[in-house]
Amino acid sequence: MGRLTTHVLDTANGVPGSGIKISLFSLDGGRNLLTTAVTNDDGRTDRPLLDEAAFKAGTYELEFAVGAYFAAAGNKLDDPPFLDDVVIRVSLADDGHYHVPLLVSPWSYSTYRGS
Repeated sequence: MGRLTTHVLDTANGVPGSGIKISLFSLDGGRNLLTTAVTNDDGRTDRPLLDEAAFKAGTYELEFAVGAYFAAAGNKLDDPPFLDDVVIRVSLADDGHYHVPLLVSPWSYSTYRGS
């Protein structure tokens, strides 16, 4: 079976993005919330977002609440924040480990398929 993991790096402050809420949605048959998690001190979730029996091939969205994170970190933000929620849409096959890192600042972000 496969699994889906993530981590967040705060590129504006040069630290892991800790305390960021992540919501995972399935897009197969509508946009359905599957789970939420909050990143730990290392910017990672404590367990995979999808694992074992919960993992199914399909299209998903990871929604990262970065606006709240940067506001709490004391970063000067536009009003409203330029980036509030970052949404990354991915398509996953039947098996394999999918790792989706997010490198983010208040004004930009980047992602890739990690290992």
